[in-house]
Amino acid sequence: MRKNSIKNTRINGEVKKELSNLISREIKDPRIHPMTSVIDVYVAPDLKTAKVYISVMGDEESKKETYQGLKSAASFIRGQLAKNLNLRNTPELTFIIDDSIEYGVKMSKLIDEVNSQSANHDIEDNAEENVTE
Repeated sequence: MRKNSIKNTRINGEVKKELSNLISREIKDPRIHPMTSVIDVYVAPDLKTAKVYISVMGDEESKKETYQGLKSAASFIRGQLAKNLNLRNTPELTFIIDDSIEYGVKMSKLIDEVNSQSANHDIEDNAEENVTE
C-alpha cells in the first residue's frame, strides 16, 4: 500500500474520527484539556505506527499536561481503537502537539488589527482632505 493511496487516506480519516470521539468522550483523565482536538492522523502504510497531531487551546502548562495525559492513556486508546475499528494491525500511537490553529488565530487577529488601523488612517486622511477644501 502506497503512502498516499485511497485506502491509506480512508484509514487516516477513520482513525482520526475515532480518536476524536475517544479523546473527547471516553478518556476521563483530568490532565487532558477540554479544548483538545485531533488535527490530523498519519497511519503508516504497514499499519504499525500512527502520528497523531493534537491541538490544545490554552497555555503551555495545559499543553504539557494534556500531552502527558494522552501519552499515559495511549495503551487504553489503542485498545479502544482495536475494538472499534476492524484493522489488520492497530497502530502504535505517537502524539505530537500542533500549534497551527493557535498560530492561525494569532495571525488572523494581527491582520484584523492592521486592517482596522489602516481603515482608521484612511478615515483620518479623508477628514483632513474635507477640512482643507
